[in-house]
Amino acid sequence: MNFLRIILIMLSLVICNIFAGEKVQPVNPDASPEVVELLEYLHSISGKKTLTGQHNPPIRGTRRLSVVHRLTGKYPAMVGYDFGFSYPGYWDGINYRQQIVDEAIRRHEQGFINTIMWHAVVPTADEPVAFKPYILTENSDHHLTDKEWKELTIEGTSLNQRWKSQVDVIAFFLKQLRYAKVPVLWRPYHEMNGSWFWWCDRPGGEGYVKLYRMLYDRFVNFHKLNNLVWVWNANELKPGVPNYKDYYPGDDVVDILATDVYTTGFNEKNYTKLSVLAGEKLIAIGECGNPPGPEKLKKQPKWTWFMKWGEPARDEKEVYNSNRVINFEDLPRVDIKEPKVHYPVLK
Repeated sequence: MNFLRIILIMLSLVICNIFAGEKVQPVNPDASPEVVELLEYLHSISGKKTLTGQHNPPIRGTRRLSVVHRLTGKYPAMVGYDFGFSYPGYWDGINYRQQIVDEAIRRHEQGFINTIMWHAVVPTADEPVAFKPYILTENSDHHLTDKEWKELTIEGTSLNQRWKSQVDVIAFFLKQLRYAKVPVLWRPYHEMNGSWFWWCDRPGGEGYVKLYRMLYDRFVNFHKLNNLVWVWNANELKPGVPNYKDYYPGDDVVDILATDVYTTGFNEKNYTKLSVLAGEKLIAIGECGNPPGPEKLKKQPKWTWFMKWGEPARDEKEVYNSNRVINFEDLPRVDIKEPKVHYPVLK
């Protein structure tokens, strides 16, 4: 009798697990509870709703959020930041990094979702720099040579050590967000399938893929940054910009696949190819000029979010007020007694 009872209990557990489905697993096995909860929420809205987002240049703080509200009557659900590279007081000054961290903590406590990127300086140079030629290196002499790239990606070389020093500075700021239990949608070395940044135009396992995986290893295994959702962010496919898959670093180091869309008008080719590469993973619009409208989101429902890069515009009111999106007003709030965001599963 006891044996039969045990069998029935085990069978019921199996059935429950089947109907409950598998829990979302971040690529970092030690990911924080906040990362797990955020990813579960993003998966719950995938194919149903798209989060609105607005990038904020370092010199402006998050003032663009109020501009969005003035123009649309809504606040974006996501706040975007760039850790910057330029001289203090300039548009992307490195002196704003602590301000970005403080603001990200404040916005998280209000219920916003934070995404951060970083226009990294070429490892042969020192911060701060001008955007061109030390980052935007197309048609310049500061694109790494094949020899320099190989040195960069070999453990222990002089150039490899310089690279570590650069990324360790960024890790210092991300660690503050880890201590504050703030999950971050982290999208490093973006638009790699283009040709304009120093990390671009190097397909294959010894090219961009190795650099991305080096950063993942440094942040996850050395710095123990468990508060990052890893977003691999390519550029839209167009003449001169090759396929996504040649630059994809692998399912084991990518939580979400994104692309930046400025010129192709969210065509079906980009959407389909990124969706196929992603499989069961999420896809997003990492940057865009004008965001997709309600009809486009209806046809392409798997976009988890869009991030408007430039100044907010009045014609965004239509998408912000459509039933295809989730704005800040639709997000869960923080429990003040226990500062932790609870993301509901969208039915």
